[in-house]
Amino acid sequence: MLDHEQILIRRGPRSGLPIVLAVHSTALGPAAGGLRLWHYPGWRDGLTDALRLSSAMTLKFAAAGLPSGGGKTVVALPPGTELDPPSRRDVLRDVAEVINALDGTYAVGPDVGTSPADMAVIGETTPHVFCKPPHLGGSGDSSPHTAQGTLAALHAVSHHLYGDRDLDGRRMTLIGLGHVGEHLARLLTAENADLTVTDIDPAKRPLAEELGATWHSSATILSKETDILIPAALGGLLTAQTTHDLRCRAIAGPANNQLDTPEVAGLLHRRGILWIPDYVVSAGGVINAITTELHHLDATQSSTRVNAIETIVTDLLTTAATQDTTPAQAGHDLAQRRLGTT
Repeated sequence: MLDHEQILIRRGPRSGLPIVLAVHSTALGPAAGGLRLWHYPGWRDGLTDALRLSSAMTLKFAAAGLPSGGGKTVVALPPGTELDPPSRRDVLRDVAEVINALDGTYAVGPDVGTSPADMAVIGETTPHVFCKPPHLGGSGDSSPHTAQGTLAALHAVSHHLYGDRDLDGRRMTLIGLGHVGEHLARLLTAENADLTVTDIDPAKRPLAEELGATWHSSATILSKETDILIPAALGGLLTAQTTHDLRCRAIAGPANNQLDTPEVAGLLHRRGILWIPDYVVSAGGVINAITTELHHLDATQSSTRVNAIETIVTDLLTTAATQDTTPAQAGHDLAQRRLGTT
């Protein structure tokens, strides 16, 4: 059953590319979510991604206690397509016009394949944009705040597992060294975690050497014994099959859509592995951007909201243990209560 409020599919008049904009909910306030500019086998695959990501954004905002709803924009690039600067600008102008037509129902920020510089281009057409560069009045790159929120979640998980939030000596395995992953790797190194990292791009290996982290092959990373596994790349990592390979006590990372299907959360639970909902762990970046740019909190107030992810995760773990359920179910129930649907 489709539970989205609006789904717009447009062919960009300049770019000729399919633009999908999904507004999942405005029950708590205007929707917000990133622009994903990525390669898909077909535009329908982009639509599927937009539907899943926008519903996850609703849960993310609700769990964080923010007065915003979930949305997402996806531009489906055909495989092998590379955009030169003029073509990229055409795509962004097409997206901006679709967003502007919604007249404030939805605001856009960066996501996979886009950046604050892209938001600046979109901002030339519509005011309903966040994470523009700081010199244009925006909050800029959200990656450091996403990493900080993930660190807060990891403190909560460590305390739940070991009775101590300290990460010193904890075995952490980080999958993905993109913008968020690199920031997080540096934070974990500063906390003296026993860090193992991987990335599908071997050019990331010097970062591991710089940080004194162990580099591991991405092909066998899931079977490495570790305390906490931290997915920080693209989604779909955790499937019914890969679940059997895991040698960890908990999974908490900023990658979106980590579960291949919702049933995987139950499989992890039966194996005694804690999975912290990705929409909670990854919320730091959007919390900072939304509270700073759309809700006009100052930097200290926004940072407090980001670090409050530790409390949110602690509460979810406590609820799950008390009710003998999964953190996934506890997170879903919390979000639904705040949305007024339960």
